[in-house]
Amino acid sequence: MDLPWPSSPRCVIVVYPHTSNWDFVLGYLAKVAAALPVRWVGKHSLFRPPFGALLRRMGGIPVDRRAPTGFLAQLGRELAEAPWMWLALAPEGTRARTDHWKSGFYRLALAARVPVGLAFIDYRSRTIGMSRYLDLSGDEAIDLAEIRAAYAGKIGRHPAQASEIRFRPGAAP
Repeated sequence: MDLPWPSSPRCVIVVYPHTSNWDFVLGYLAKVAAALPVRWVGKHSLFRPPFGALLRRMGGIPVDRRAPTGFLAQLGRELAEAPWMWLALAPEGTRARTDHWKSGFYRLALAARVPVGLAFIDYRSRTIGMSRYLDLSGDEAIDLAEIRAAYAGKIGRHPAQASEIRFRPGAAP
């Protein structure tokens, strides 16, 4: 396990590939083992009783992806104003295969002017780690190329379910 602490008091950490429910369990155990005080975003349905309060205490932040509630703007303000906040999320937004990543992490990191940590759970090598922290340039093509290179060879529990590292065509970064 190689999870270096961020050099910045605030950052967004993306975890890829996310293809199994075990990713959360392993990722959370790595967070605890490395003593990283990371908050994380999960779908709102996970936060219902009886486990909702526990998941919030574990650092969870619920999001209802179907409701346009301004969640990203709110999270951006919190990230920009907090003295420190390390926020982890899965850019795929699901364990199922999609043809693109959601661009919210990118927009969030750019707006808050924070680095993006590139974390992974590689089932082939049985390692959990952070390949690097990336300061985004704002040029989506350049940034995504660097992200793709960092994740090259990382294999999820269910490799066929790993999503392509690209944003939906026409999506505003």
